[in-house]
Amino acid sequence: MLTEDEKQKIEAEAAHHLDRRAVASDALRVIQRRHGWVSDELLRDVAEFLGMTTDELDSVATFYNLIYRRPVGRHVILICDSAPCWIMGYDRMREHLARRLGVGLGQTTPDGRFTLLPAACLGACDHAPAMMIDEDLHGNLDEAKIDAVLEQYK
Repeated sequence: MLTEDEKQKIEAEAAHHLDRRAVASDALRVIQRRHGWVSDELLRDVAEFLGMTTDELDSVATFYNLIYRRPVGRHVILICDSAPCWIMGYDRMREHLARRLGVGLGQTTPDGRFTLLPAACLGACDHAPAMMIDEDLHGNLDEAKIDAVLEQYK
């Protein structure tokens, strides 16, 4: 069930649009910020609140790769697998992250601290290879920099 705070935040966004459905992605982010992901129950509640069907809202949720429809770790690591990042060492960085975290792509560490996901592009081609943790972009990666960055996220 949506909290009053969540409803107010969604309403504040909806006030800027003629059609409430235009804030679907914003509403999903409001939910995700509080819960970490968007469950089926919350998806239904948001859809009803916006006057959408569950299928319509789910199509929005699954279109955006930063809306999580299943549980993720406290911190989500997106590792860029675009062509520039591949050229600049994506494979080496992905392998280092997998070894360091003990998980592969699409998996969450046993302690629930990190989820490792691929990203088609992070828009940091001039700093390849790159990764994003939560909303923080990190570029010009090497193994030592990855280790130092991971220590910042407890």
